[in-house]
Amino acid sequence: MSHPDPTLLHATRQLKALAHAGRLAALRAVVSGPAAGTPAGQLQAQLGLAASTLSHHLGDLTEAGLLRAERQGTTIRYAARFDQLKALTEYLWQDCCGGGGCDPNCC
Repeated sequence: MSHPDPTLLHATRQLKALAHAGRLAALRAVVSGPAAGTPAGQLQAQLGLAASTLSHHLGDLTEAGLLRAERQGTTIRYAARFDQLKALTEYLWQDCCGGGGCDPNCC
């Protein structure tokens, strides 16, 4: 693979960000929170993670494009990037049944 597909590389970065129990828990907490975003302190209390650990996980998810961070004074709110989450799941399902051996559980 001399010239990697940029879509594949993007999906790989996003999946890598999700490949940790703490990050996945943080994403799930944000997704189930308000559309305007959930304050980091609220996420910390909900998840029981140290502030520095949570900050690292939220940074990884934000860098991967799965969350957006918005500062409001001293508070940072994290909101899900549903467009990116949907694009990632669509990428994973893109070739389902494309090879002719359609599984009834696909899609």
